[in-house]
Parts: sequence; structure tokens; C-alpha cells
Amino acid sequence: MSRSSSSSLAALQKLFREVYITRDLNRGADKTLLWLVSELGELTDAYLKQELSSMKEEAADVFAWLCSFCNLVGIDLEEAVIQKYGNGCPRCFSSPCKCPIR
Repeated sequence: MSRSSSSSLAALQKLFREVYITRDLNRGADKTLLWLVSELGELTDAYLKQELSSMKEEAADVFAWLCSFCNLVGIDLEEAVIQKYGNGCPRCFSSPCKCPIR
């Protein structure tokens, strides 16, 4: 998918399905979720080291593994995000959020 292609969340999730679904099905949801957690650890490590180029790569990996996991368990990620966050903060229903900082 080039930058000029549609880059909606649904299109990106579909891209990962087209590229990786066979491998994802063979690996299964459990192991895919573990890979996602591993990638979050790598993103955290890159952040702690303040390595921007590594953070970009790891953030992309986290997104890819999240899409793969959602494909395996039948979650339409775009629909889920819009349903939860489409009207602003899901707690205070404001945009920007007016919830007290925790």
C-alpha cells in the first residue's frame, strides 16, 4: 500500500489480513497476542532510550500485530475504535477530555 492509497484504519487492517492471514492462522491468536505484548516491550525500550527511529519502527510493529490479532478474533478495529471513541472521551463524553487526571 503506497501513501497515495487509502489509509483508513479498515484499509490498513485489510492490508495486514491480505499479507499475513495464513501465517497468523497458523500461529493462532494466543501466540499472536504474545507477539503484540513483546512488541509493546520493544516500543517501551526504544522510548526509554529516546531512540526516535526505533520508536517509529516499534510503533508500526505494535500496530501490525494488533491488526493481526484483531483479524484472528474477528474484531473490526475501525468499528471498535469509532464505537468507543467516536463521540469523544468515553467517560466524560467531551472532546477534549475533561476527566480529572489519574
